[in-house]
Amino acid sequence: MHGALAGLGPPVRISPMSINRLLTIMSRLRDPGTGCPWDREQTFASIAPHTIEEAYEVADAIERDNLDDLKGELGDLLFQVVFHAQMAREQDRFDFDAVVNAIADKLERRHPHVFADAQIATAQEQNIAWEEHKRQERTSRNAAASTLDDVAIGLPALTRAAKLGKRASSVGFDWPDINGVLDKIEEELRELRAALAGKAHDEIQAELGDVLFSIANLGRHTHVDLETALRQTNAKFERRFRYVEAQLRERGKTPQQSTLEEMDRLWDEAKKKEGPGP
Repeated sequence: MHGALAGLGPPVRISPMSINRLLTIMSRLRDPGTGCPWDREQTFASIAPHTIEEAYEVADAIERDNLDDLKGELGDLLFQVVFHAQMAREQDRFDFDAVVNAIADKLERRHPHVFADAQIATAQEQNIAWEEHKRQERTSRNAAASTLDDVAIGLPALTRAAKLGKRASSVGFDWPDINGVLDKIEEELRELRAALAGKAHDEIQAELGDVLFSIANLGRHTHVDLETALRQTNAKFERRFRYVEAQLRERGKTPQQSTLEEMDRLWDEAKKKEGPGP
């Protein structure tokens, strides 16, 4: 047990047999002679998309408030960690224990108010301290490190935009209030309108990207997770459009056989039935 954890009461109970069973299964799946052909062929790069997919399925189970599904999806995500650790062990780089110890060390290091004697009273103070710890870690690895280092390229674009804005904000590069963000969005919308008038695809793409980046900053300033907000809107659109289709079906029609006005009326009807809310 790490010294910082001593005296904090009994640890969370976990059977070492359960994790050892999973590690053994993973090792057998990758066995060169008797393992699974598919598992043996995988690499870090080929498994990465599956890891991302499993993380999204965890989020989906949470959003549906289905704890039975969440248990299964968390197991799938854990398996991804074990898979990567097994491949690294085969290359004599690190193993599952090293992964566990690395995150345990990081959590202790970044929570000195819990595991040491630092004084942090609020969540906002913790956010500031967390970013400062990460900055110090980046600098310790590279004296010329950028504030934007380690913002993962593989993140969803809107999430990465918000993280880039947050990193820049941590060194004072930000609007002083939300009005500046709203003004920036309006400015970018004007530039997008001009690009649309010029009909140059590359320029339209660039200006639309600027609009989305500005909206990501608005999400950051309003403490709204854009991926969550957009998933909710996607679900709302899907519910309402399915209602339109169902109502048309009852009338013996398809959307292709209907007018936009008719579908708009059914859409408004769906909105009224749902009432306010996400």
